[in-house]
Amino acid sequence: MSSRKTKPTATNLVLRTGSRFPLGATAESGGVNFAIYGKNATRMWLKLYRGAKDAEPAAEFELDPRQHRTYDFWHAFVAGAKPGWYYTWRADGPREPAAGMVFEPRRELLDPWARLVSDATWLRKDALEGDIEPHVRARIAAQDDYDWQGDAPLRRPLAESVIYELHVRGFTRHPSSGVAHPGTFRGLIEKIPYLKALGVTDVELLPIFAFDRQDLPPAGAALGLSNYWGYSPFAFFAPHSPFAVDEDPRREFRDLVKALHAAGIGVILDVVFNHTAEGDAAGPTFGFRGIANDVFYILDPENKSRYLDFTGCGNTVNGNHPLVTQYLLECLTFWARDMHVDGFRLDLASVLSRGEDGKPIAHSPSLASIEFAEALGGVHLIAEAWDAAGLYQLGSFPGFRWAEWNGRYRDTVRRFLRGEPGLLGELATRIAGSSDMYAPANKTPQNSINFVTCHDGFTLHDLVSYDRKHNSANAEENRDGRDDNYSWNSGVEGATDDPDIQQLRTQRARNFMALLLLSQGVPMFTAGDEVLRSQRGNNNAYCQDSDVSWLDWSFTPGARAMHRFTRELIALRQRHPSLKRSRFFDGSAEVQPPEIQWFGRDLETPDWRDAEARVLCFTLAGVTHGEPALHVMINMASTGRLLALPQAATHEWRRIVDTTLVAPEDVVPAGVLALERHYWLGPHGIAVFEA
Repeated sequence: MSSRKTKPTATNLVLRTGSRFPLGATAESGGVNFAIYGKNATRMWLKLYRGAKDAEPAAEFELDPRQHRTYDFWHAFVAGAKPGWYYTWRADGPREPAAGMVFEPRRELLDPWARLVSDATWLRKDALEGDIEPHVRARIAAQDDYDWQGDAPLRRPLAESVIYELHVRGFTRHPSSGVAHPGTFRGLIEKIPYLKALGVTDVELLPIFAFDRQDLPPAGAALGLSNYWGYSPFAFFAPHSPFAVDEDPRREFRDLVKALHAAGIGVILDVVFNHTAEGDAAGPTFGFRGIANDVFYILDPENKSRYLDFTGCGNTVNGNHPLVTQYLLECLTFWARDMHVDGFRLDLASVLSRGEDGKPIAHSPSLASIEFAEALGGVHLIAEAWDAAGLYQLGSFPGFRWAEWNGRYRDTVRRFLRGEPGLLGELATRIAGSSDMYAPANKTPQNSINFVTCHDGFTLHDLVSYDRKHNSANAEENRDGRDDNYSWNSGVEGATDDPDIQQLRTQRARNFMALLLLSQGVPMFTAGDEVLRSQRGNNNAYCQDSDVSWLDWSFTPGARAMHRFTRELIALRQRHPSLKRSRFFDGSAEVQPPEIQWFGRDLETPDWRDAEARVLCFTLAGVTHGEPALHVMINMASTGRLLALPQAATHEWRRIVDTTLVAPEDVVPAGVLALERHYWLGPHGIAVFEA
């Protein structure tokens, strides 16, 4: 037993040797085991608090390395410590910034392996100014006794998915949501019937790991803004506590997962493994930096006081250091095994293909360990296949299991649907699943996550209502956010009472949704697009925890019409396996009938070289017995066109969709019989026929 004990305010606490595994705080019979990595630390203290805001600790122990250190790990068992208490670490060691070591023994540090986190005593502004008092505390989790009641991850093939990206707080925070606990996991549970009725199969949750709400530029902080999106992580094993009603966000998140699974809806997490909220050398220290700065971050090999920034956020997680590789793998395993999550989308995932010197490497240990982990064998892996420093791996992301956010799909569809020339062949390739990117690597259409909107950028409503971003509310003088939005305001910038422009905008919004759900690959859209949610032209609402970002549930008639259109298009996709092919189209003459046929306006082969062509049609054969064929007409010309329907002796065509028509004629699930062999499709319109 160690006798090193400082500031003893709880005489019933006894320090024992403890174990180096598992890392973090583990409640056991009679006390709690604590373990943390600290290779270069020469001294280590463990500080215990009974409450999240207690000014004085219950006790603080200095660990004797002769008894409490094994290899590079410090550990202790504190008899009498209890679940629900809080703890921090202090670490001393060399302060040699040029060597990457910046120990500050007075600073209280957050355990990177913490399962529960409180920011009740955290003031980022003070920490940035050098004050050592603000800190983030870990909470000791109780022994795991959660009753899953037979729940398990759904294991739905990605090919069957329609992904709905949402923000836990923003989805129910608006006063119109009508939920008992707005802005929380519980609030989202109350809206599951809405998700189920819409027809989406998976929700992709913006970051729910504990994050720094105070991480934003000073001008924004002075206006009372906050880091709303959550791409500023504190700890990777802990759910964000403000998303919970009570003090146990872990339990409430599990309740959410269980309830979504009961409704047949999977859970995909947006994971930020590329950086932390500590930022660069001028940023605050709350944990990683103070414990093992030279391990957790990619530093300049020539001067390790400088952080290599491949994320645009000041620092870059050193994902291919052996310890960090294991840390990230353990994190995903925890969320998949212990929290029953169905998949992960890795933000700026290409960062993890950079070595410890920051240079891209051919075989990333981190990515390989995730892909080949048995515990992750059934979960979806989705990559944002680029980083903020120019590494762009779309179509070539390392590994075979990884699906990718297809940014080329987004840009091509946006450009064609606003009327740009010379994109006919590119559009056909994207509709067909982007075989140019994925087939050479023996991948499938399901490696392509198709989207035209996401949290980052214009909403669908704003995509058809603004030519330019309007981000002045972010207090960055409109410098933030993308400039190349490939949007078209349909004739007037922003809000208008002109009924013709309003009609064109809703029509064009239907075009985007229709094409997304008619394309091979996996469709994803962001919450609120189905009801034309607007951010008033803000294409970077990361700091807008307000009605700019929240979903307003008092739907207008136009919103309800768009909701109906989206719901019926999802249903159309789900009843047509031909829209969810597991292989790319076989264009050989031996395949009859052809799996897909492309046409111009008069059923001629399209002139792919015609830069002025604005019409593209295709017929999609069924893949199962009795599945009717589909014929799709796309007219992005500024005038209407008379387009031919394919001749067929064994069936007749029924119009299901015409985006130029007003609801409820815009989508008629039972179909309207086509009496002629030609169909007049208005300007900027898409029509769908079912055999």
